[in-house]
Amino acid sequence: MAHKRYFKDLLQKNGPGALSVNATPVERPAKTVTASGIIFTVLTCLISLSGCQDNQNANPRITAEQGDAQAQNNLGIMYAVGDGVEQDFTLALQWFRKAAEQGYAEAQNNLGVSYRDGKGVEQDYVQAVEWFRKAAEQNLGKAQFNLGIMYANGNGVSKDYTQAVEWFRKAARQGNVEAQTYLGICYRDGMGIEKDLPQATEWIRKAARQNLPIAQHNLGFMYATGNGVQQDYAQAVKWYRKAAEHGNAEAQNNLAMCYLTGKGVKQDLAQAAEWFRKAAEHNLVSAQYNLGFLYAEGEGVKQDLSEAAKWYRRAAEQGHDPSRQALEKLEKRP
Repeated sequence: MAHKRYFKDLLQKNGPGALSVNATPVERPAKTVTASGIIFTVLTCLISLSGCQDNQNANPRITAEQGDAQAQNNLGIMYAVGDGVEQDFTLALQWFRKAAEQGYAEAQNNLGVSYRDGKGVEQDYVQAVEWFRKAAEQNLGKAQFNLGIMYANGNGVSKDYTQAVEWFRKAARQGNVEAQTYLGICYRDGMGIEKDLPQATEWIRKAARQNLPIAQHNLGFMYATGNGVQQDYAQAVKWYRKAAEHGNAEAQNNLAMCYLTGKGVKQDLAQAAEWFRKAAEHNLVSAQYNLGFLYAEGEGVKQDLSEAAKWYRRAAEQGHDPSRQALEKLEKRP
């Protein structure tokens, strides 16, 4: 079934530790998702498409109207993604609710996501938590992960990392790749559980091997810093590249930095510029600043002060003070 994925990117922009380039390029600790200081990213899609299963009736509406919970959930998914019908989140919500009230776990999770994201209904975190919990208690992995995220962010419940870890663990053990990543992050940062770097590495690596970009980026960061593993820039580059090729902006920026500094890979300023550009086009402040620097100095690209100003300005407009200062200096050049 064709579908759309909806991501709520809650990563704080311009967070602490982002890589940047100064007049003398200096590598700073890479920006990763951490349990403290950065809000947990919601990685789940709007609806749990794995809950949309083939039904004996070719027209799910007929079966749904007869009260079949699975068909009701399927019909809700069709309305949510506009598959075979005009997209209508309100109707999607109605069908999810019918199935959810019959105790169908997939629909309970979908109803929770609808409340969480305000799709077809006014956003209501308390209601989202209620429905996620119902599905999570039926051992639905994606709902367990979603409930863990609510506890981690304090949405609809009091922030409680211990509870977040409990639900992440339940989902992780069922193979939920996002939960494996966040359980690893909690072990790495000692949030809600005693810090345990071997456990952190095990869970993050497990998710990275399943091609989750955020896990691949975090594993690359661990290799770059020697946190939980022996420092190995070649391995860092390997995992940054995997995440970067999946469109992860932070990994694109960090891969560019590796090319810029020649750590883990042969120095290649043109490649550095290419990867900084990809990340900058994703609106990553540190990459916009880095790309501006390369244009200002003619490193890896032909010197172009107007392009440098453009990228410095984009970052400055997001409140990045080093970019504002660089732009001011650039404008004073003869």
